[in-house]
Amino acid sequence: MYSEWAQDEICIEELEVFAHHGVYPEETRDGQLFYVNAVLRMDVGAAGREDALEKTVNYGAVCRFITAWMQEHTCLLLEAVAERLAEAVLLEYRAAAAVELEIRKPHAPIRLPFGCVSVKVRRQWHRAYVAVGSNLGNREAYISDAVRALKEHPLIEVRKVSDMINTKAYGGVEQEDFLNGALEVETLLGPWELLEALHEIENKAGRERTVHWGPRTLDLDILFYDRTCIETEDLVIPHPDMENREFVLRPMVQIAPYLRHPLRGRTVSELLGRLEEGEGNLHKR
Repeated sequence: MYSEWAQDEICIEELEVFAHHGVYPEETRDGQLFYVNAVLRMDVGAAGREDALEKTVNYGAVCRFITAWMQEHTCLLLEAVAERLAEAVLLEYRAAAAVELEIRKPHAPIRLPFGCVSVKVRRQWHRAYVAVGSNLGNREAYISDAVRALKEHPLIEVRKVSDMINTKAYGGVEQEDFLNGALEVETLLGPWELLEALHEIENKAGRERTVHWGPRTLDLDILFYDRTCIETEDLVIPHPDMENREFVLRPMVQIAPYLRHPLRGRTVSELLGRLEEGEGNLHKR
Protein backbone atom coordinates (compact mmCIF):
# COMPACT_ATOMS: atom_id res chain seq x y z
CA MET A 1 0.00 0.00 0.00
CA TYR A 2 1.41 3.36 -1.01
CA SER A 3 1.79 5.79 1.89
CA GLU A 4 4.29 8.60 2.13
CA TRP A 5 3.37 8.97 5.84
CA ALA A 6 4.11 5.39 6.94
CA GLN A 7 6.86 5.90 9.54
CA ASP A 8 6.29 2.92 11.87
CA GLU A 9 8.49 -0.13 11.48
CA ILE A 10 8.32 -3.86 12.11
CA CYS A 11 11.88 -5.17 12.35
CA ILE A 12 13.25 -8.68 11.95
CA GLU A 13 16.94 -9.17 12.73
CA GLU A 14 19.29 -12.05 11.96
CA LEU A 15 16.73 -14.48 10.54
CA GLU A 16 18.79 -17.58 9.80
CA VAL A 17 18.05 -19.33 6.51
CA PHE A 18 19.86 -22.24 4.88
CA ALA A 19 19.51 -21.77 1.14
CA HIS A 20 21.20 -22.31 -2.23
CA HIS A 21 22.35 -19.02 -3.74
CA GLY A 22 25.70 -18.18 -5.27
CA VAL A 23 27.80 -17.90 -8.41
CA TYR A 24 29.81 -21.07 -7.84
CA PRO A 25 28.27 -24.52 -8.54
CA GLU A 26 29.08 -25.80 -5.05
CA GLU A 27 27.09 -22.92 -3.53
CA THR A 28 23.91 -23.75 -5.39
CA ARG A 29 24.53 -27.50 -4.93
CA ASP A 30 25.52 -27.66 -1.26
CA GLY A 31 23.91 -24.50 0.10
CA GLN A 32 24.99 -22.34 3.03
CA LEU A 33 23.68 -20.13 5.81
CA PHE A 34 22.29 -16.68 5.11
CA TYR A 35 21.06 -14.09 7.57
CA VAL A 36 18.22 -11.73 6.72
CA ASN A 37 17.46 -8.39 8.31
CA ALA A 38 14.08 -6.96 7.31
CA VAL A 39 12.32 -3.70 8.13
CA LEU A 40 8.68 -3.32 7.03
CA ARG A 41 7.49 0.26 7.06
CA MET A 42 3.77 0.68 7.70
CA ASP A 43 1.23 2.33 9.99
CA VAL A 44 0.76 0.19 13.10
CA GLY A 45 -1.37 2.77 14.96
CA ALA A 46 -4.66 0.90 14.59
CA ALA A 47 -3.08 -2.39 15.68
CA GLY A 48 -1.57 -0.73 18.72
CA ARG A 49 -4.74 1.07 19.78
CA GLU A 50 -7.02 -1.94 19.27
CA ASP A 51 -4.46 -4.64 20.19
CA ALA A 52 -5.60 -6.46 17.04
CA LEU A 53 -3.35 -8.77 15.01
CA GLU A 54 -5.51 -8.38 11.91
CA LYS A 55 -4.63 -4.67 11.83
CA THR A 56 -0.93 -5.35 11.33
CA VAL A 57 1.50 -7.80 9.73
CA ASN A 58 2.29 -11.02 11.58
CA TYR A 59 6.08 -10.98 11.85
CA GLY A 60 6.13 -14.75 12.39
CA ALA A 61 4.35 -15.20 9.06
CA VAL A 62 6.84 -12.83 7.43
CA CYS A 63 9.75 -14.89 8.75
CA ARG A 64 8.22 -18.09 7.39
CA PHE A 65 7.52 -16.40 4.05
CA ILE A 66 11.11 -15.15 3.71
CA THR A 67 12.50 -18.55 4.65
CA ALA A 68 10.27 -20.40 2.19
CA TRP A 69 11.03 -17.96 -0.63
CA MET A 70 14.79 -18.19 -0.16
CA GLN A 71 14.66 -21.97 -0.05
CA GLU A 72 12.36 -22.32 -3.07
CA HIS A 73 14.36 -20.01 -5.34
CA THR A 74 17.96 -20.00 -6.49
CA CYS A 75 19.85 -16.88 -7.57
CA LEU A 76 23.46 -16.35 -8.58
CA LEU A 77 23.78 -12.90 -7.03
CA LEU A 78 22.90 -11.53 -3.61
CA GLU A 79 21.60 -8.50 -5.51
CA ALA A 80 19.03 -10.72 -7.24
CA VAL A 81 18.02 -12.37 -3.96
CA ALA A 82 17.46 -8.98 -2.32
CA GLU A 83 15.62 -7.45 -5.29
CA ARG A 84 13.28 -10.35 -5.92
CA LEU A 85 12.61 -11.06 -2.26
CA ALA A 86 11.78 -7.39 -1.59
CA GLU A 87 9.22 -7.44 -4.41
CA ALA A 88 7.76 -10.71 -3.14
CA VAL A 89 7.39 -9.38 0.42
CA LEU A 90 5.66 -6.17 -0.73
CA LEU A 91 3.30 -8.09 -2.99
CA GLU A 92 2.46 -10.60 -0.25
CA TYR A 93 1.99 -8.04 2.56
CA ARG A 94 0.12 -5.10 1.05
CA ALA A 95 -0.17 -3.35 4.40
CA ALA A 96 3.53 -2.55 4.11
CA ALA A 97 4.38 0.63 2.20
CA ALA A 98 8.09 -0.15 2.01
CA VAL A 99 10.61 -2.80 2.95
CA GLU A 100 14.31 -2.66 3.67
CA LEU A 101 16.11 -5.97 3.26
CA GLU A 102 19.68 -6.91 4.04
CA ILE A 103 20.86 -10.34 2.88
CA ARG A 104 24.04 -11.32 4.75
CA LYS A 105 26.37 -14.06 3.56
CA PRO A 106 28.91 -14.90 6.29
CA HIS A 107 30.50 -17.83 4.46
CA ALA A 108 31.02 -16.29 1.03
CA PRO A 109 33.90 -18.00 -0.87
CA ILE A 110 36.29 -15.04 -0.71
CA ARG A 111 39.32 -16.92 0.72
CA LEU A 112 40.45 -13.87 2.66
CA PRO A 113 39.75 -12.86 6.27
CA PHE A 114 36.38 -11.04 6.48
CA GLY A 115 33.42 -10.76 8.79
CA CYS A 116 30.48 -10.85 6.40
CA VAL A 117 29.33 -9.61 3.01
CA SER A 118 25.81 -8.35 2.41
CA VAL A 119 23.52 -6.54 0.03
CA LYS A 120 20.91 -4.10 1.32
CA VAL A 121 17.99 -2.72 -0.70
CA ARG A 122 15.06 -0.50 0.09
CA ARG A 123 11.96 -0.86 -2.07
CA GLN A 124 8.53 0.72 -1.78
CA TRP A 125 5.22 1.23 -3.45
CA HIS A 126 4.98 4.36 -5.60
CA ARG A 127 1.91 6.27 -6.73
CA ALA A 128 1.87 7.37 -10.36
CA TYR A 129 -0.67 8.98 -12.66
CA VAL A 130 -0.80 8.01 -16.31
CA ALA A 131 -2.55 9.81 -19.18
CA VAL A 132 -4.15 7.60 -21.80
CA GLY A 133 -5.32 8.60 -25.28
CA SER A 134 -6.21 7.22 -28.70
CA ASN A 135 -7.49 8.63 -32.01
CA LEU A 136 -7.01 5.79 -34.49
CA GLY A 137 -9.18 2.75 -35.10
CA ASN A 138 -11.30 1.42 -32.26
CA ARG A 139 -10.26 3.97 -29.64
CA GLU A 140 -12.31 2.41 -26.85
CA ALA A 141 -10.80 -1.02 -27.48
CA TYR A 142 -7.22 0.28 -27.51
CA ILE A 143 -7.74 2.08 -24.21
CA SER A 144 -9.60 -0.83 -22.64
CA ASP A 145 -6.81 -3.22 -23.66
CA ALA A 146 -4.21 -0.86 -22.20
CA VAL A 147 -6.00 -0.67 -18.84
CA ARG A 148 -6.29 -4.46 -18.82
CA ALA A 149 -2.58 -4.85 -19.59
CA LEU A 150 -1.68 -2.56 -16.71
CA LYS A 151 -3.97 -4.50 -14.36
CA GLU A 152 -2.28 -7.74 -15.42
CA HIS A 153 1.24 -6.44 -14.84
CA PRO A 154 2.62 -8.18 -11.73
CA LEU A 155 4.19 -4.99 -10.32
CA ILE A 156 1.37 -2.54 -11.07
CA GLU A 157 -2.03 -2.09 -9.41
CA VAL A 158 -4.59 0.15 -11.09
CA ARG A 159 -6.41 2.08 -8.37
CA LYS A 160 -8.58 4.57 -10.29
CA VAL A 161 -9.70 5.07 -13.88
CA SER A 162 -11.29 8.32 -15.01
CA ASP A 163 -14.10 8.65 -17.49
CA MET A 164 -12.92 8.97 -21.09
CA ILE A 165 -13.59 12.29 -22.80
CA ASN A 166 -13.69 13.18 -26.49
CA THR A 167 -11.30 16.03 -27.36
CA LYS A 168 -9.92 17.86 -30.36
CA ALA A 169 -6.35 17.14 -31.46
CA TYR A 170 -3.54 19.18 -29.88
CA GLY A 171 -0.44 20.53 -31.60
CA GLY A 172 -1.68 21.76 -34.97
CA VAL A 173 -1.64 18.44 -36.86
CA GLU A 174 -4.89 17.79 -38.75
CA GLN A 175 -6.32 14.50 -37.46
CA GLU A 176 -9.29 12.76 -35.86
CA ASP A 177 -10.56 13.57 -32.37
CA PHE A 178 -8.95 11.86 -29.38
CA LEU A 179 -10.45 9.82 -26.58
CA ASN A 180 -8.58 10.75 -23.41
CA GLY A 181 -8.50 9.75 -19.77
CA ALA A 182 -6.23 9.26 -16.75
CA LEU A 183 -5.29 6.43 -14.41
CA GLU A 184 -3.98 6.26 -10.87
CA VAL A 185 -1.64 3.33 -10.28
CA GLU A 186 0.49 1.98 -7.48
CA THR A 187 3.66 0.30 -8.64
CA LEU A 188 6.93 -1.24 -7.54
CA LEU A 189 8.54 -0.13 -10.80
CA GLY A 190 10.93 2.78 -10.92
CA PRO A 191 10.07 5.68 -13.26
CA TRP A 192 12.13 4.40 -16.20
CA GLU A 193 10.87 0.86 -15.67
CA LEU A 194 7.30 2.18 -15.68
CA LEU A 195 8.03 4.14 -18.86
CA GLU A 196 9.36 0.96 -20.49
CA ALA A 197 6.24 -0.96 -19.45
CA LEU A 198 4.02 1.75 -20.99
CA HIS A 199 6.03 1.70 -24.22
CA GLU A 200 5.63 -2.08 -24.44
CA ILE A 201 1.85 -1.71 -24.17
CA GLU A 202 1.87 1.05 -26.81
CA ASN A 203 3.95 -1.09 -29.14
CA LYS A 204 1.56 -4.01 -28.83
CA ALA A 205 -1.20 -1.61 -29.88
CA GLY A 206 0.73 -0.76 -33.05
CA ARG A 207 1.87 2.68 -31.90
CA GLU A 208 4.10 4.40 -34.49
CA ARG A 209 6.21 7.44 -33.56
CA THR A 210 6.50 9.08 -36.98
CA VAL A 211 4.81 12.48 -36.59
CA HIS A 212 5.23 14.65 -33.49
CA TRP A 213 1.76 15.22 -31.99
CA GLY A 214 0.44 13.06 -34.80
CA PRO A 215 -2.31 10.41 -34.77
CA ARG A 216 -1.76 7.29 -32.68
CA THR A 217 -3.50 4.08 -31.76
CA LEU A 218 -2.45 4.48 -28.13
CA ASP A 219 -0.68 7.12 -26.10
CA LEU A 220 0.43 6.45 -22.49
CA ASP A 221 2.30 9.17 -20.62
CA ILE A 222 3.50 9.41 -17.02
CA LEU A 223 2.03 12.60 -15.58
CA PHE A 224 3.20 12.30 -11.97
CA TYR A 225 5.37 9.81 -10.08
CA ASP A 226 5.15 10.41 -6.33
CA ARG A 227 6.49 13.95 -5.90
CA THR A 228 9.45 13.21 -8.13
CA CYS A 229 10.84 15.77 -10.56
CA ILE A 230 12.87 14.32 -13.45
CA GLU A 231 14.19 16.10 -16.51
CA THR A 232 16.20 13.92 -18.89
CA GLU A 233 16.27 13.42 -22.64
CA ASP A 234 13.93 10.43 -22.51
CA LEU A 235 11.75 11.23 -19.49
CA VAL A 236 10.32 14.41 -17.96
CA ILE A 237 8.18 14.24 -14.81
CA PRO A 238 5.82 15.96 -14.12
CA HIS A 239 4.74 15.76 -17.74
CA PRO A 240 5.62 19.08 -19.43
CA ASP A 241 2.95 21.61 -20.35
CA MET A 242 0.11 19.68 -18.71
CA GLU A 243 -1.17 22.93 -17.17
CA ASN A 244 -2.11 23.99 -20.73
CA ARG A 245 -3.88 20.77 -21.65
CA GLU A 246 -7.51 20.45 -20.74
CA PHE A 247 -7.58 16.87 -22.03
CA VAL A 248 -5.07 15.99 -19.29
CA LEU A 249 -6.41 18.13 -16.45
CA ARG A 250 -10.10 17.30 -16.76
CA PRO A 251 -9.69 13.52 -16.29
CA MET A 252 -7.13 14.15 -13.55
CA VAL A 253 -9.56 16.36 -11.65
CA GLN A 254 -11.98 13.45 -11.59
CA ILE A 255 -9.53 11.05 -9.89
CA ALA A 256 -7.12 13.36 -7.98
CA PRO A 257 -8.52 16.91 -7.71
CA TYR A 258 -6.28 17.94 -4.79
CA LEU A 259 -3.04 16.52 -6.11
CA ARG A 260 -0.53 19.37 -6.08
CA HIS A 261 1.86 19.93 -8.97
CA PRO A 262 5.35 19.84 -7.38
CA LEU A 263 6.69 22.61 -9.65
CA ARG A 264 3.64 24.81 -10.24
CA GLY A 265 2.54 24.70 -6.60
CA ARG A 266 -1.15 24.43 -7.53
CA THR A 267 -3.60 21.56 -7.31
CA VAL A 268 -4.91 19.88 -10.43
CA SER A 269 -8.28 21.54 -9.81
CA GLU A 270 -6.65 24.95 -9.56
CA LEU A 271 -4.71 24.39 -12.78
CA LEU A 272 -7.89 23.46 -14.62
CA GLY A 273 -9.67 26.51 -13.21
CA ARG A 274 -6.90 28.82 -14.45
CA LEU A 275 -6.99 27.16 -17.85
CA GLU A 276 -10.75 27.62 -18.14
CA GLU A 277 -10.37 31.27 -17.17
CA GLY A 278 -7.83 31.70 -19.99
CA GLU A 279 -4.89 32.75 -17.81
CA GLY A 280 -1.39 32.61 -19.33
CA ASN A 281 -0.28 31.10 -22.59
CA LEU A 282 -2.84 28.33 -22.62
CA HIS A 283 -3.56 25.89 -25.42
CA LYS A 284 -6.70 23.79 -25.60
CA ARG A 285 -7.74 20.86 -27.68
